[in-house]
Amino acid sequence: MATETEPASSTSVIISSDARGKHRVVAELKRLEQETRFLEKELEELERTNKVSDVLPELLRNIGTRPDALLPVTKSPIDPTWDRWFEGPRKQQGCICCFFR
Repeated sequence: MATETEPASSTSVIISSDARGKHRVVAELKRLEQETRFLEKELEELERTNKVSDVLPELLRNIGTRPDALLPVTKSPIDPTWDRWFEGPRKQQGCICCFFR
């Protein structure tokens, strides 16, 4: 009797593992198909866009002619006395503060 039950149980193990194997293969196939569709869409998008070499001269023209929106535009005459605040003292012996020593 043991010989009759062993083939039945081993057959059920083979069938269940085969079903899991098929499911894995089908899932992997669907994942690859989805990735293929995504890459095809991305390729179509790239083909529709302009080349960078066509857009670059226009971009450089716009950057060169327009001032930076984050930097203030000074219309007044340049005041050289403000340089001392940003460049430090010109003469070391004339400075009595310990900040620049």
